[in-house]
Formats: sequence, C-alpha cells, structure tokens
Amino acid sequence: MTANEFQLAELMTRLQTFLIENQSSWLKLNFSKIYNSSFQTNNLKALQNYCNDIIAKHPNLIFESTDFNTLPEAALVSIIQRDDLQLEEPKIWDYVIQWGISQNKTLPSNIDDWIDKDFQILKNTLQQCLPHIRYFQISSENIVEKLLPYQQILDKKLWNDILKYSMAPNKTITSKILPPRKIFTTQLPNRGYTFQITSSIINIEQATEITSWVDKKEVAYDINNNPYEFNLILRGSRDGFEPEVFWNLCDRKTNVIVIAKVKNTDEIIGGYNPIGWNSNFIHEFSETNDSFVFSLKNGNIKNSILSRAKVPSKAIYNYTGHGPNFNNDLWMDGTQPFQIHVRDYCYENLKRKTTDQFYIVDYEVFQIKKR
Repeated sequence: MTANEFQLAELMTRLQTFLIENQSSWLKLNFSKIYNSSFQTNNLKALQNYCNDIIAKHPNLIFESTDFNTLPEAALVSIIQRDDLQLEEPKIWDYVIQWGISQNKTLPSNIDDWIDKDFQILKNTLQQCLPHIRYFQISSENIVEKLLPYQQILDKKLWNDILKYSMAPNKTITSKILPPRKIFTTQLPNRGYTFQITSSIINIEQATEITSWVDKKEVAYDINNNPYEFNLILRGSRDGFEPEVFWNLCDRKTNVIVIAKVKNTDEIIGGYNPIGWNSNFIHEFSETNDSFVFSLKNGNIKNSILSRAKVPSKAIYNYTGHGPNFNNDLWMDGTQPFQIHVRDYCYENLKRKTTDQFYIVDYEVFQIKKR
C-alpha cells in the first residue's frame, strides 16, 4: 500500500467513525441510500457492519424498502448470512426470490409460464444467496407452498434432502444443516436506534411529528423516542388504488394514518382516524373528537399544517364507493382512484392553493400502536 493509499484508508476509517458516533440521526433519515452506497466500495466496512447490526434487529428497514430490489448482491448476502437476523425463514426465502426475479426483467411474470431456461437464470442470479437459506428450519407446509414452485433452482441433492428431512427428520442427510436463527423475544440493544417506518412517502421525522399530534403534544417527540410502531397496511402502488382494495385491507382497523403524495408538487397530505372505517355503517358518519387531517413540511413547503375536527359528529364518513374519507374535507374518489379532494367542512381549514380535486402519485395506510 502506498502512502497516499494508506492516508485515504485512514481518512475513510475516521469518516465512518465520525458518522456512526456523531451523525446517527442523519444516518437514520437516509438509511437505505447510505446502506446501498456503502457497498459500492470496499473501504466502508465499519459503516456496513453498523447498518447490518440495525437491519438484523429491524429487517423491514431494508426488506420493505422501495429500494430493496436495487440492493447490491453483496449487501443482501451480508444480511441473510447473519444468525441474528430477526426474520422468519420463509419470509427470507420470499425476499430472496423477489430480489432475484427483479434482477431479470425478461422473466415471465407468471411462474407457470417459466421454462427450464428461466429457472436456470434465477439460479445463476441467486448462486451467492441460496447457500445462506436455512432450508431445514422451514416447515413442511412452507416447503410445499414456497420452495416447491422454485425447486429447479436448488441442487437436486439438496432438494431431496429437504423433502427427506421434512418427512423423516431423524434420518441422516448429507446436505449441510445451518443452525436456526437466533430470534430474540426481548428487545435487543440498539445503539440508540428506536424507531423505524416502512414508507416511500414520509421519513422518520415526519412520522414522529404525526404521532406527536396523535398524543396532542405541544412539543414534538424526539425522533429517537417515538412511542409508536407503524404497520404498513396498504400502499397504492403495491396493492392498488381501487376502493375495494382499501376496504378489503382497512375495514374496521383502528388508529389509522393515511398518507398521500401529491403529483408534481412537494405536498404530502393525510389524516388520522382513531376509530377506523366500518363497513357495517355504510352511508353513515362516525363520531370522534380525535381525528385530524394535515399537510406536512416537505421540500419547498416550509411548515406543516394540522387541522383537527371541528364537527366531531361528522368527522369520518363510511362509504365503500370511496377510499379513505374524512367527510368532505379529505377523501379519495372512487371513480378516479388517483384523485383526492380537499375542502373545508368538518375540520379546521387545511390550507393549500387548490381546495378541489387533484392527483396523487401514491398513498399509504398505516395502523399505529404504542410500543
């Protein structure tokens, strides 16, 4: 190593240490991008390990990220080879298959249309990943449901051993049996990392602001101390924008947050419904004092706007022809799924330049609960 190379390596080491010890909040807000970038070079091992420690405890940060399919192969391998990855093996298999297919755009979307060449393409793509799957920790039911359709990407001897072990676990097999993952039932030490959200629209800071409104806090929660978990129920671009999708996934769910990204602007709008929408009360209002709608600070929009219910008896409207409906103040049109309407009826004024219908890029629905 030359003197210049040594100095560069030392600089990279110090930079990583500085980021990890002094810029943890910034790392969290840009987690996926930083993690992907850290695998573009071999000089950021400390940063990779720091991120992998977090991912092992909070796998949804990456596996449910919109950037997951662009994850470098080395990054995916470094995650799935960990014994402490807090994810069930069938789910790991699903994510690995998803990643592999996404690397090959020519593969038919329906596996029933695949030919031998297609399976070989996927096998070649996943050759570094497949050895790290804990096949012998997968139940017989999941073997049939998840592994069987892709058995051609596995070596024949391994597949035979998987079947043999599932039917007669006391019989000797020759394939290597990896140890089961160490799934912890208590919270792991997390080096100050306490909150995550799987969203393509909002970041941790914005999510924390919303939960501060939920609890009617005058001072917002610290992003490291958000007391809520966000469970993604629906994403329009993933599940569909039609009203029936919303009702199938969100009917009678309580403590619901709706987020929408407005097309061609920096606007992010949404609402909180503590009592949920209920198909038993179609064409009826539901009363709540605690719902609200909002517009979030984002990009060129410098301030968030919170609008609480001023007519609680009509705060929520249940109608299966629409998506989420905060009466006429904020609702998703059933005939034009990409349209949302904003007006001023039952909530304090939600100020925006246009108060009628407009188009959105995507929307998400979360159910929140206290930790």
